[in-house]
Amino acid sequence: MSEPATPAPSVIFRDRPYPVHGRRLAPGDAVPAIAMVAPDLSEVNLRDLLGKVLLISVVPSLDTGVCDAQTRRFNAEAGKLGAAVRVVTLSVDLPFAQKRWQTAADAHAITLLSDHRGLAFGEAAGLAIDTLRLLQRAILVADEKGIIRYAEYVPNIGHHPDYDAAIGAARALAGD
Repeated sequence: MSEPATPAPSVIFRDRPYPVHGRRLAPGDAVPAIAMVAPDLSEVNLRDLLGKVLLISVVPSLDTGVCDAQTRRFNAEAGKLGAAVRVVTLSVDLPFAQKRWQTAADAHAITLLSDHRGLAFGEAAGLAIDTLRLLQRAILVADEKGIIRYAEYVPNIGHHPDYDAAIGAARALAGD
């Protein structure tokens, strides 16, 4: 007799579950080598940002209250974390929207990247909500070699992540 299929992970959005595609990353996995688009339209691969601890904040859209608050919080924390930590925010917002948000929020301590082209990072990290064409809210912290050491997949898009745990993980990896 075969084992029953494991249901695909899902995320709650507006009180309704949506399937999330891709394999979730866990501590010990490598940061995916995926090219994304920066607000200036250049391509940036997350693997090219290694050499520092990476705190990767994934949000569905900067145009929502929780995503805005999450990104502002990590922008404020970026300066406190020191030079050994790079904070990256990923969303599926168009690069133009990211640049507009970044300017309006005066959020220049973080790196913004867009996965809008094909949800490639979302698929590689188990964050792609294909039916909504969004990414699930998550926090990933990787060491300077690109190995994930902390991962939080927020089960409800409207909820905040555990900021203190993510910041603590980044600080610990940076030697603070």
